Amino acid sequence: MQTNIPNSLFCLVFTLLFSVVLYPQEVETSSIPVRAEKDTILSSMNSPVRSVDLKPQDSIKKDSVRPPQFLTDVVKYTAKDYMRLSPGENKMYLYNEAKIDYGDMTITAGLIIIDNLKNEVYAYGIKDSVGEYSQKPVFTQAQRTIEPDSIRFNFDSERALVYNSRTQEAEFNVKGEVTKRENDSVYFMKNVKFTTSKDVDNPEYYFYARRIKFVPDKKIVSGLVNMYIADVPTPLGLPFGYFPLTEEETSGFIIPSFGDSQYGYNLQNGGYYFAISDYIDLLALGSYYTNGSYNMEMTSNYAWRYRFRGNFSVRYEKLFNSQRGFPDFSERSNYNIRWTHSQDSKANPSSRFSASVNLGSSEYYQETINQSNTGNFLNNTLSSSVSYSKTFEGEPQINLSLAARHSQNTRTQTINMSLPTLQLSMSRIYPFAPSVGAKEGIFENINFQYSLRAENQIQTTDSLFFKPEMFRDAKLGAQHSIPISTNFKLFKFLSVSTNTSFEETWVSKTFERSYDPVEQEVVVDTISGFDSYRTYNFNASIGTTIYGLKNFGKNKKIQAIRHVMRPSISYGINPGFDRFYDTYERDDPSTIDEIELIDYSRFDGTLYGAPGKNFSSSIGLSLSNTFEAKVTSKDSTATEPKKITLLNNFSVSTSYNLAGDSLKLSPISMRGSIPIVKNKLDINFGGNLDVYALNNNNRRIDKLNIENGGSLFRLTSGTVNFGYAFSNKDFEGGNQEETDELENETFRNGGRPDDLFGKGMGPDDQLFEEDPFEKKETENESSWYNYKIPWDVRLAYSLNYTNSARQNEISAHSIMFNGNVELSPKWKVGVNSGYDVVNQGFTYTQFRFQRDLESWTMSFNWVPFGNRKQWNFLIRIKSSALSDIKYEKRRERDRQL
Repeated sequence: MQTNIPNSLFCLVFTLLFSVVLYPQEVETSSIPVRAEKDTILSSMNSPVRSVDLKPQDSIKKDSVRPPQFLTDVVKYTAKDYMRLSPGENKMYLYNEAKIDYGDMTITAGLIIIDNLKNEVYAYGIKDSVGEYSQKPVFTQAQRTIEPDSIRFNFDSERALVYNSRTQEAEFNVKGEVTKRENDSVYFMKNVKFTTSKDVDNPEYYFYARRIKFVPDKKIVSGLVNMYIADVPTPLGLPFGYFPLTEEETSGFIIPSFGDSQYGYNLQNGGYYFAISDYIDLLALGSYYTNGSYNMEMTSNYAWRYRFRGNFSVRYEKLFNSQRGFPDFSERSNYNIRWTHSQDSKANPSSRFSASVNLGSSEYYQETINQSNTGNFLNNTLSSSVSYSKTFEGEPQINLSLAARHSQNTRTQTINMSLPTLQLSMSRIYPFAPSVGAKEGIFENINFQYSLRAENQIQTTDSLFFKPEMFRDAKLGAQHSIPISTNFKLFKFLSVSTNTSFEETWVSKTFERSYDPVEQEVVVDTISGFDSYRTYNFNASIGTTIYGLKNFGKNKKIQAIRHVMRPSISYGINPGFDRFYDTYERDDPSTIDEIELIDYSRFDGTLYGAPGKNFSSSIGLSLSNTFEAKVTSKDSTATEPKKITLLNNFSVSTSYNLAGDSLKLSPISMRGSIPIVKNKLDINFGGNLDVYALNNNNRRIDKLNIENGGSLFRLTSGTVNFGYAFSNKDFEGGNQEETDELENETFRNGGRPDDLFGKGMGPDDQLFEEDPFEKKETENESSWYNYKIPWDVRLAYSLNYTNSARQNEISAHSIMFNGNVELSPKWKVGVNSGYDVVNQGFTYTQFRFQRDLESWTMSFNWVPFGNRKQWNFLIRIKSSALSDIKYEKRRERDRQL
């Protein structure tokens, strides 16, 4: 008797090797799948896992030619019930949880049969105690797994048939009725379903193909393809299909979407994606409208792990209203440039480069047709900053920074730029400090520094941006500063600090002024060339800390209250630098035939302005207060009382000008905050009190208000504001998720990182968020439904009072809010709005509805009123590979408003 065990096991291993990467295409075959049959032989070989080195050692030889040795590794096999050799059938049986390990491959099945007579190998499941087909074959190699109903392999033809195979490649789950292996790199499948649904046996949707050719890790090529939704065929189909299957980024075309808008019929967001390398990519998109309007966009993302990451985009739009030749025809161009760069903190501890750029046309976010980003068009300021800093270690330490900054008001269309700003600073030097020990006394604490700030400032408008006029009016200057200071203790309880500072300012041009009596206007002549001036000042301050404590007893709810006061008195003197001032004559407009002398400085209008002309000597007074309390903890197990803050940093400050001839006392300023919820809600307040009265023209006069028949102080201004954000996690002890500002599209466009002003939407009306349904329902131990509803709320309140000239009015008073709640594991709704009490109207209001449809997602965004009144409905497949399969309907806002 001879059992061909080596060849048989090789057949089994070789058969299942192909199934790691199965995908479908039709194959004509007359083979019949082998069905599982219950073995009638009860004899078993109940043995543990065995490791055998399979070599032909037969005592009886039937063939003079020795078969080749295919196995190159040790084969381990096991079965729970039995492993049996049947000499009469020339078969080997592995039954119930059968398993074979060979190299990096693992095969498990309910039953594995090796038929030496037919040179065929079978692996399929068995029926369990309730008659269900279980323990289906599972083949695993490396990180790939395939789960068919059964496998059949013929050793002579070296072809295999796999029935109802299930596998995953890239984002697709594939189930094929019959699969045939042609060779190592090509497979064919018949009657195939492929979908991005998680449940390939009961998918929400799938594509059905009769014939499929599959090339592992590369592509699926199919014949006629139909789309099924809930097992219902749809008219959506293709005569053939091509689906890339690589998990790596690859270059390729992006199919545009078709639509209709006020600019006519359009093809939107079509283009090409360039997978340049593993570190950088490039996306080029464009849209065209039948009235001639078009837009273009180029976006690139880049990253180098542990070094830096960022993104860059350029957008340009050419928009036409109406048609050429019509009286209402107009055209306009808009552009926007964004760049965000973040360096990893571990990349280089001594130098750092960062960028946050958002510049372009002031009307871009108001008029763009390619996105609706509420966080941007509600913001009136665009800002940019590109900076590089370097630290030179040593004694003293030198810090160098170079930055370019940009600020743009979208309403006034004014642009302020600094190209560039250079800052150089040196750490403090203590020339009289001891070599060891602490510094004590006035002399040992004497220290000085040096700093340099040089910049080139440009102020321009949208129409002159990057034109010659923009650079012609630039202001270039530099300022050197050397502060010298010291501090010491006086009578053990008073802290005294003194400092003096010397500054030298350089400018590249000055301005001479004269009066033209003929034109009756001031003539300004620009004098190009280097010029400079020097200033100095002196300041001193003395302060202390006073503690007050009132105990009420440990058995009281409020055990003690502590009052911390920090009073301080300061004195400052600034000499007058009138030598840098000149005069010119002009006609006095209040009299006839009189000449008026006007003082001016040639440094007026330069980068850092002119030095002070008048001598000043002033005393400053300030008092800071903090009230804290010890209260009995509600936790009965706590051994110490709980400390809370009642009033935080309530400060009162003013100053008195000794050198002034009138109105010497400045308004009294008050600032503070009241903690309501620790680290969550602080009510901030502030106000200004004036002791001087007003005349009939509402001008301050050198007379106390109480002497003028009024109160001791006049409240000239006041403000109250607070912001509060809370969610279900605050009551469950969870941690709030941090926002990645680099990935937040609204923040990168100049808006807020949160959605207090509403969520922005992309070109396909999809809200800017990755997955709104990350948290799924859970079941408790009793299997009862126990879903926790996630929610979050954010509030912002602001009130400003103005009474500096007897206005006695609330200049600003508003409350804004936004909230999100998951009504169920599949439904999420959100709203953001606000109310302006002064103007008695609602602020920008947005309602959001989102539905999780497993493999699909549905969203509805509605702005019910206002000049941006609109709604958008979108339903599409979640998978990025099939994101173009969608349905969208919208009502666009009236852009003429």
